[in-house]
Amino acid sequence: MRARIYCDDKYEAQKLASLIFVKDSAETNIVSILNTVKDEIVIELKDKSAHSILLRDESNVEVFADFVQSVLEGNHKIQQAITSGTMVEIIKA
Repeated sequence: MRARIYCDDKYEAQKLASLIFVKDSAETNIVSILNTVKDEIVIELKDKSAHSILLRDESNVEVFADFVQSVLEGNHKIQQAITSGTMVEIIKA
């Protein structure tokens, strides 16, 4: 399963990809979505830190939240997060 999430800019896309998935250990790093406000999401990581990410619009916030819900519930794991410009393709299994 995969989803394409469009961020506000290239920096936000790189930030999202690096925060939710650690390539070296192939580990899912996100543990919860703390808040959503319009086109912004605030996520909590395993180290208990919180990070804000600006997405392109509210529909991308909804797509992201829906897609990672099964990851947060422990039913799936993120396998890869690939950036291309402002887009992040997230793959889970």
